[in-house]
Amino acid sequence: MRHSATLSGKIGRMTEMAGPASWGRVDDDGSVFVVTAGGERKVGQIPDSTPEEALAFFQRRFEALTVEAGLLSQRVKRGALGPDEAPKAIARLQAEILSANAVGDLVGLAASLAPLTEAAAEAAQQRRQEKAQTLERARERKHELVAQAETLAQSDDWRNGTARFRDLVAEWKTLPRLSKSDDEELWQRLAGARATHARRRREHYADLEEVHQTARQAKEAIIQQAEALADSTDWGPTATQFRQLMDRWRTVGSAGRAADDELWGRFRGLQDNFFNRRSAVFTAQESEFQTNLEAKVALLGEAEKTILPITDPAAARNAYRELLGQFNQLGKVPREQIRAVDGRLRALEAAVGEAERREWARTDPQTRVKAEGTVNLFTDKLDRLRGDLERARAKGDAKKAQSLEAQLASLQALLDQATATLDEISA
Repeated sequence: MRHSATLSGKIGRMTEMAGPASWGRVDDDGSVFVVTAGGERKVGQIPDSTPEEALAFFQRRFEALTVEAGLLSQRVKRGALGPDEAPKAIARLQAEILSANAVGDLVGLAASLAPLTEAAAEAAQQRRQEKAQTLERARERKHELVAQAETLAQSDDWRNGTARFRDLVAEWKTLPRLSKSDDEELWQRLAGARATHARRRREHYADLEEVHQTARQAKEAIIQQAEALADSTDWGPTATQFRQLMDRWRTVGSAGRAADDELWGRFRGLQDNFFNRRSAVFTAQESEFQTNLEAKVALLGEAEKTILPITDPAAARNAYRELLGQFNQLGKVPREQIRAVDGRLRALEAAVGEAERREWARTDPQTRVKAEGTVNLFTDKLDRLRGDLERARAKGDAKKAQSLEAQLASLQALLDQATATLDEISA
């Protein structure tokens, strides 16, 4: 290529130097000869014209060859011709120049194309190197694509795997072909990896479809049970059964996205129907229970003012019975208030019961007799102890006197308690 830059200039200077007298002559009969290193060669005959005209005609042919040589030089310089085409074109033009019926330095013009041959050879060598580098890069890239394909063939990326294989094949088609054997061997590996992935993908989705079918059947069975419960008014047990069905639903697994959405919509609709009805009933009940609570609290407040404190156990018992009848007619109260309300009712009942017990103890004849006997017993025993104490003091027995004094104090306490009990009964 370094020679082609100066070739056009050489051809131009050679043309300026060349003239009819230098490279050709004309006979009297109009025959025109070109002068070459090997002697003269007839290139044509133009009768009935001057020698200058005849010579100029064939010199213009030479000029046309000079232009053609310059154009070929430019094409070689630009790389417009392939590495194999350039030498052939140069040789063809050289042969054409040397045998041309033209007047000019044909040998020199043909020789001026010689550097083009060297430039074309250099260009051909450079292109071969570039092609070899391109092929080597293509070889490396194809090996990389094959390695990626073989890794992908063993992966479980079913969603993106097929698209990734399409990308690998599309890139493969943009790369230059290698030798037939190398290209075929690498392509078979890539195609085999793609086929392996496709087979595993089919097997996966076949297994998945079986799993989905089993899940669909299980969820259909759950829906059938939910349909049987949807209209129930047995709120507590049915709610428990719906929760159990939900627990089972969560363990069944997927039936496929579309089927899951459709089945879940059916099951959720049945479940919502039941719980919405239950919620409406509970809301109404809650309002009723709150009204009952307010009435019971008011009733208890009034009863507590009327019954307590208890001065007449019989009247208190009658008032409590009336309270209990009214209380039970009012119905249920909110769950969280049951203990508080029932506690106040039980407290009234306990107060009435304690008053009745005390009244019975006070009016029972046997109880009075026992209390009087106890008082008399303690009184007699105290009298005997006082006599013993006087005698011990009279004898000067301080130790015995001290013991008797302690017994007297203890027995006096018991007598005081028995006397208080008798007084309470006698009141």
